[in-house]
Amino acid sequence: MEKWKDLLRSRKFWALLIGLILMVVKAYRPDFPLEEEQLSGMIALLVAYILGVALEGARL
Repeated sequence: MEKWKDLLRSRKFWALLIGLILMVVKAYRPDFPLEEEQLSGMIALLVAYILGVALEGARL
């Protein structure tokens, strides 16, 4: 149960979930007001955020 609590508190998990939701919404709703370039930029930003949080955690 503690692993689930840790997962739900994880900033990396929430960033991953947001990126996944954006990709799924765009795939199933092509008329969603988000262009491919914007989606790519947002995903790249989320990946950079996840890597930054991971590196921050590694220094502790």
